[in-house]
Amino acid sequence: MSALSAEASWPATLRTPRLLLRPAEAGDVHAFTRLWTDPEVRRFLGGPVAEQQLALYQQHFAGRPYVFSVTTRDEAVVVGSVSVEADSRFDGRREVSYAFLPEYWGRGYGCEAVAVVVGWALAAIPSHDPSAVAVTQEANVRSRRLLESIGMQPVDSFVEFDAPQVMYSAGPQWSAPAGEDSPAGADEGEGTAGGGPAGR
Repeated sequence: MSALSAEASWPATLRTPRLLLRPAEAGDVHAFTRLWTDPEVRRFLGGPVAEQQLALYQQHFAGRPYVFSVTTRDEAVVVGSVSVEADSRFDGRREVSYAFLPEYWGRGYGCEAVAVVVGWALAAIPSHDPSAVAVTQEANVRSRRLLESIGMQPVDSFVEFDAPQVMYSAGPQWSAPAGEDSPAGADEGEGTAGGGPAGR
């Protein structure tokens, strides 16, 4: 994958019936800081980001390639983030990470946002591997339900960060289920164990 071909797909704006996903901006820092420090959001991500690291996160998240702020289309409120690591530590596969603010859990936003980003990543980000993956703690039942509800399949399990992890994959023929309501609790995933600003 050349740098030019990867950069050609970014910046991008994605839309769903209720959400607009756009590149993260400096003005989103308050919402992102909450994603990095809220104990519930970070429950399966190693806990809140340490204070000495927080300033670096705040300085560098805006403008990073493939980091989306997830906003509502009606009020333009930031409800979470979804990001893609184009050349991840998992054999260079595209890795999707996500996190949502607790007050917006239970509304289906997670399923809606993650599904559109997975589809976009498969189509727009070149890779030597035809799949996109997401990794979450085995204990993070809500996050696993989210990934399963959008049609991603478990393909591997391993221990990382002293906890059992499950890897989910979407292949080149993947498409998000259409016309189905998200199962209860399926969109409340606190995030993957992945490496983007929305994750670890």
